[in-house]
Amino acid sequence: MMKGKFSLQTTENDNSMESMNSFLNKKILARWEPNEGCRPIVNNAPVFYPSMEEFEDPLGYIAKIRPKAEHYGICRIVPPSLWTPPCTIKDETFWQTAKFNTRIQQLDLLQNREPMKKKRSRKRKRRRNSAPLKVTTSESEDIFGFNSGSDFTLEKFQEFARNFKECYFKRSDRICDSITPKKIKVTRKWEPSVKAIEGEYWRIIEHPTDEVEVLYGADLETGAFGRGFPKALALLNDSSKLNEYVMSGWNLNNLPRLSGSVLRFEENDISGVLVPWLYIGMCFSSFCWHVEDHHLYSLNYLHWGEPKVWYGVPGTKAPALEKAMRKHLPDLFEEHPDLLHELVTQLSPSTLKSEGVPVYRAVQYAGEFVLTFPRAYHSGFNCGFNCAEAVNVAPVDWLEHGQSAVELYSVQCRKTSVSHDKLLLKSAKEAIRALFELYVLQKEATENSGWIDFCGKGGKLTNAVKRRTVMEEERVNNLLGFRTERMKSDFDSESERECFSCFYDLHLSAAGCKCSPKKFACLKHAKELCSCKLNDKFVLIRYNMDELRTLVQALEMNVDALKIWSAEEGKNDLDLDLGSNWDDENCGAGTLVSSKGNLFTEHGFGDASVLDELKSSHLSLGVDLSGFMLKPDVPMKLGFGLEPVTFGPILKPGLYVEPITYGKVLFRKLWCNKQNIFPKGFKSQVRFISVENPSEMRMYTSEIFDTSDFFGQGPFRPPLFKVTMKGYKEVWLSTVSADRSWELVLERLNQKIEDHIKCDKSYRYLQPPKTLNGLDMFGFLSPPTVKAIENLDPNHQSEEYWHHKLSVEKDSSIGVSMSRFDQSEIKNEVKRGECLLGDGVGNSMEEAIQMLGRNGCYATKSGRRVRTHRVKGGWMSL
Repeated sequence: MMKGKFSLQTTENDNSMESMNSFLNKKILARWEPNEGCRPIVNNAPVFYPSMEEFEDPLGYIAKIRPKAEHYGICRIVPPSLWTPPCTIKDETFWQTAKFNTRIQQLDLLQNREPMKKKRSRKRKRRRNSAPLKVTTSESEDIFGFNSGSDFTLEKFQEFARNFKECYFKRSDRICDSITPKKIKVTRKWEPSVKAIEGEYWRIIEHPTDEVEVLYGADLETGAFGRGFPKALALLNDSSKLNEYVMSGWNLNNLPRLSGSVLRFEENDISGVLVPWLYIGMCFSSFCWHVEDHHLYSLNYLHWGEPKVWYGVPGTKAPALEKAMRKHLPDLFEEHPDLLHELVTQLSPSTLKSEGVPVYRAVQYAGEFVLTFPRAYHSGFNCGFNCAEAVNVAPVDWLEHGQSAVELYSVQCRKTSVSHDKLLLKSAKEAIRALFELYVLQKEATENSGWIDFCGKGGKLTNAVKRRTVMEEERVNNLLGFRTERMKSDFDSESERECFSCFYDLHLSAAGCKCSPKKFACLKHAKELCSCKLNDKFVLIRYNMDELRTLVQALEMNVDALKIWSAEEGKNDLDLDLGSNWDDENCGAGTLVSSKGNLFTEHGFGDASVLDELKSSHLSLGVDLSGFMLKPDVPMKLGFGLEPVTFGPILKPGLYVEPITYGKVLFRKLWCNKQNIFPKGFKSQVRFISVENPSEMRMYTSEIFDTSDFFGQGPFRPPLFKVTMKGYKEVWLSTVSADRSWELVLERLNQKIEDHIKCDKSYRYLQPPKTLNGLDMFGFLSPPTVKAIENLDPNHQSEEYWHHKLSVEKDSSIGVSMSRFDQSEIKNEVKRGECLLGDGVGNSMEEAIQMLGRNGCYATKSGRRVRTHRVKGGWMSL
């Protein structure tokens, strides 16, 4: 179904009755040509027969048959024999009084016609089946196939359809003077077979000899005309048999909003997408080649009547079909490049097969479903009077097809029906809510477990969000110089926002300019918005790139990312019960997680081995962990008379640093600078891109050692900043700074990515940060961590740090700026021999230490880096 393409005009009652009578009194001269049939030789699409148990879960069953059926584009689903839903429009009063509008279809012109711009100077073929039809649309002379026919009741249309078919396929040579029921004695001695009708249909399409026009009651809004399936308003008492069908997932009123369909996150009842349409057909009435809006799935149910013949092409072959149609109908496509969007053009399956396009047939009988898959072109016709109902549905696996659809629409400058980004983000949030309850709060619920199949690394939902994130990052990076602003949450709540140029949906991001407050562009067309100066332009973002990456990690079932995302959005958007140990400000205050992932209990460490691990890891650092106990939500004092400090992970957008222990302060030179105090034995962990496999995230541990423990005591022994990745043998060391240790990690990561790209171009999407702030990665920029470390030095013995901090606070209070750094200080420190070691990278701690003196990178005791020649005698002479 293509939505919103036809603008039907209804006539007044008197005119409608006159028009309907004109149809009922037409002479039928056209005749069936049984020896000229052009029935296509194509294979049949598969047919599935679900059991009653399988039939209980519509989307589950669709997912089950998809691997087999998707390759055909379409398939039939035959419900269990006991499933016989009522059709509400068969009520006698409704049948006789309710009217619907019809469309006039000129069968002989669906494939063989000239462009409308060419005046038909040649004499038209003699109309042999009817007198000229009354047209009520003013655009009929300019657009083919948009003519509106008369209004009919179901009773009158049934008479018209049955008598048309009887006269058309009548074997005698007698001409029917009229198809008015009063003048025709209905005799049903013989009925043409489906094969005979199919052969005649394609003869008319491919090799027409007469003008053949039929009527089709297509795209009838169920809310306005009437519904086939009963709706919830029809619920009776609990014992009513009707309730089974009212609540059934196969009831097309319910299907789009089932829990496994992402369309349930669409707020509006879009007619034809979420609200079913009815189709009242007659013999030869057609639906031409098309795909569903946004490449959605569709499900069609034939309530009653004669069969419907379908043809389907797999979604993977959609470009091939489009190419074949352009090849065989070049003039029509030259006049209307978007011809396939109009549903007015057929092309024989035989012709498509000759062009290498696979086509499959399905004959749908009353009481059966036909399912079409994403981007699967389909067409067909009716064998006689019938009634079908159809609607769209979007299982999670549709998301990748939907993304491709909106990107294609953007190229075609075509408006969208739904906001794909809105459906994608709402699906992701709902999945994270479920995962958070399952893995963090450990709440088991049936509705939550369904999301597991679509999440994790390689999951359908994860991949869809990751693809969109990569796409967004590439577009943002192309807009250097644009000012970035946070998009208001209600930016598109009252009306859809779309690009002024290509109509791309702007739910996730939009570009604008001061000159036009109500005009916006997608990021692809941001530079075309206007000619104003760059500083007047801006980009509105709903989420920054760090947040989107965290979203992807959360969908990959990364517990840390689940906590981060839930802390940011949980109480507002996800409505989560975050538990008694959850704190909004620091995402889990009072909870300390070891490198094994164990939570410490209120009685101390949750696992004795965890405490042993921490103790053993710090013995060489001179850190005493005896008696070290932590209770959730209980502030822990680090010394007598000190201000209580709450332990907990550090939350930043896209960064989740978790302190394991704060260590102890050494009151020696080089162990602090103006910005930080570096405690011996400090240890934290953070999840970051793996240097072993850059497509994954891995846990890194940052630690501070005392070089005196390795090289003996000395007045200028600096702290040793160590970074390791869990499960990886390489070690990164630096006596220069925390920054430098993480720079070494980044250098190794970039090298690994380059190696990957050389082997596989698909790794181009891997874009690590250009720089890393080592202090941030250690956790030294987190206010709770800074406060905790300051409490380790209550007497302010780390003089350089405290002197600077107090002077800054004093200067800030009186409005005096900080003094400037004297560049000569570095030279003096080097001359005095107060030079530090460099960096070390090795496969072990010992090897990394040996490498410290083999490079030319040094720093002064104040932490400032300089480059100089190697010191004679090696690094030990320092």
